[in-house]
Amino acid sequence: MPAQATSRPWLNADLPAEERTERLLAQMTLEEKVAQLGSFWIYEIQSEDQSLSAEKMDARMRHGIGQVTRLAGGSVLAPTEMAETANQIQRYAIEKTRLGIPAMIHDECCSGMLARNATNFPQIIGLASTWTPELAQSMTEAIRTQMRAVGIHQGLAPVLDIARDPRWGRIEETFGEDPYLTSCMGVAYVRGLQGDDLAQGVVATGKHFVGYSAPEGGLNWAPAHIMPRELREVYLRPFEAVVRKAGLASMMNAYQELDGVPCVASKELLNEILRNQWGFDGIVVSDYMAINQLSNYHQMAKDQAQAALLSLEAGMDVELPNTVCFGQPLIDAVEAGELPVALVDQAVRRVLTMKFRIGVFENPYVAPEKAQAVFGAPDHRRLARAIARKSITLLKNEGGLLPLSKSLKSIAVIGPNADDKRNLLGDYAYPAHIESLITFKDLGFSAHPLPDAIRLIDDYATMKSVLDAIRDAVSPDTEVIYEKGCAVLDPSTEGFAAAVEAAKKAEIAVVVVGDKSGLVPNCSTGEFRDRASLGLPGVQQELVEAIHATGTPVIVVLVNGRPFALPWIADNAPALVEAWLPGDEGAQAIADVLFGEINPGGKLPVTVLRSAGQAPLFYSHRPSGARSFLYGPYVDESNQPLFPFGFGLSYTSFTIGNLQVTPDSVDPSGELTISVDVTNTGERAGDEVVQIYTRTDGASVTRPVKELRAFKRVELAPGETKTVVFTVPVAQLNYYNLDMRRVVEPADLTVMAGSSSQDIAETATVTIAGETLFLDGDYAMFGTVEVK
Repeated sequence: MPAQATSRPWLNADLPAEERTERLLAQMTLEEKVAQLGSFWIYEIQSEDQSLSAEKMDARMRHGIGQVTRLAGGSVLAPTEMAETANQIQRYAIEKTRLGIPAMIHDECCSGMLARNATNFPQIIGLASTWTPELAQSMTEAIRTQMRAVGIHQGLAPVLDIARDPRWGRIEETFGEDPYLTSCMGVAYVRGLQGDDLAQGVVATGKHFVGYSAPEGGLNWAPAHIMPRELREVYLRPFEAVVRKAGLASMMNAYQELDGVPCVASKELLNEILRNQWGFDGIVVSDYMAINQLSNYHQMAKDQAQAALLSLEAGMDVELPNTVCFGQPLIDAVEAGELPVALVDQAVRRVLTMKFRIGVFENPYVAPEKAQAVFGAPDHRRLARAIARKSITLLKNEGGLLPLSKSLKSIAVIGPNADDKRNLLGDYAYPAHIESLITFKDLGFSAHPLPDAIRLIDDYATMKSVLDAIRDAVSPDTEVIYEKGCAVLDPSTEGFAAAVEAAKKAEIAVVVVGDKSGLVPNCSTGEFRDRASLGLPGVQQELVEAIHATGTPVIVVLVNGRPFALPWIADNAPALVEAWLPGDEGAQAIADVLFGEINPGGKLPVTVLRSAGQAPLFYSHRPSGARSFLYGPYVDESNQPLFPFGFGLSYTSFTIGNLQVTPDSVDPSGELTISVDVTNTGERAGDEVVQIYTRTDGASVTRPVKELRAFKRVELAPGETKTVVFTVPVAQLNYYNLDMRRVVEPADLTVMAGSSSQDIAETATVTIAGETLFLDGDYAMFGTVEVK
């Protein structure tokens, strides 16, 4: 036992975390307790040169601190400097404060750690398009090594919002529209980030709890109108899955309100559902500024003290990104008898217990000399490329135009995203966030003392553009002609003429269009960037039409964060490739697909609309949904999607058949075995995603026309057949009955096997017989799969 453990018994690592917490809590003053519930930005303790300021640390850390915000993502520190700075923060907390409580340090990690030199993986909607949870886990295992190397303990991801309205700018950060796919990917994400031992892992943070992705009008932070049954069956499911099946250690509230109650102040969400029903034992952290928003945005709390009270009563533990309400207003309220100290103690217990669980008391320091080696590591870049390759989804390939020959005489590469590395990245990539910090400072919204040198940082210098990758791929004799044509959002058409001439000179025109993702006004997708229309931004549609008019075959490559409504392009362009925001290795992955180095096998995790007026449109609607009685479609538009959920083509062909479901009558507490054969009937090796859907008839409430229940991505050689065997617990098919109890009732079940939500190859029927099964606690959310 360390000598200090005698005078400071909470340092005895042999004691349970809960006992250590109680011993420490008993020694704390009110100021020291409240300090553990607060946070500050890294820049709040930095000097202009990014070094730490002793004076600023004294002002903000003299009683300790709960969390430090964005050591990496809020600075220009390189990896070695990050690690050194983390050590300095911990040394101050341990040596300069009375009780020596280390800090937790958090950062963003949506599609890669938000840091200089960190690997930028494909944005999450692209990761979802792989339909391969194992890749999500591998990605976050890589992120974990980077975060741990520089002393970061918590990652603010994954985003588990169910996204069914593409007008909302943050749809790119989600796993799409389906609760089962999102649950599978989310559980894998959390397991990879947290690891088997939280003391060696990074605390994952489920967000945004809950309903954030369904705002009024698609507008960020607007109220969400979600009925109680839909909330539980759809929007809460992925959050429940990561809590129950992956041991999620932290949750973050959503900004918006549900039925008049902002989520940050919802006792039903944060206490009753999360903690009491699901057994969550981690910490709840506020989304940035959300507690103060109870006063200055929602106009619900009269002042910051009442905002603190409401959020603590609801189950909040930590205020991020800096201390506003959980500072002096909270202390004053306790001393005035307006806020029970027991509420403070409750939150402090959770914070301290988490700090003991993550091992920061025993191992507060990292090795700066080892940090750089895990940033930009070759194996991480290879993984980024593998994910990007598997994420790319072929939406159209008329006449087998793709793949292209590398020996083309000439190829025109056109479009605003053709020679732009930056636009391959998502909104939570480091360059995008540095742009936002600069913009917010310039607009007067931030006091961040960013040095002018930050404007010169090119964190994507090691990346290639799509143009670069195409040039590398083709033969030395192929002429590559490049013209930008237009910008992403700029209405100017001055570049059209040159782009048209380039297309006329070429055998093939590859037109790379789409978005710039980020948080600032010159971005077209990402946080704060909602849209009322879903066509290509700016004049990009007109550019594609002008190129098409030349008669040169056009391949449209989409580099985008939201699913566009592009019926004209879908009808007229011979080939359409969805690449999403593919990250550091995305350009090479796109070239690999275009020239046949790989066979695309991605599948859409969202329904692609024909028009913004269809929103929200999703595959798992109720029987009365997705149509207008009496005739079906709108007066001026189809009621069918442009591309359905789960859709994606290949350079080969597949058949799915021989569906076998046993038994044909099953008890609600039993399980189904679903077997199906998938055959590659073409001449190329390729991947097919076998998708299993069900429909329940005869329930006590209406049920969706189909729901995803199982899936598996299968690699097949030409002519090869594999049998995929799924085991699906009947409890997985549960829903909420008339009394809002979670049940599996006697009913008729239709089982569907196919390659998308619309492309159903075979169906079978099963009877669920016996007594109604009530599921009041944990239950089997996932089955198993075997490929033979």
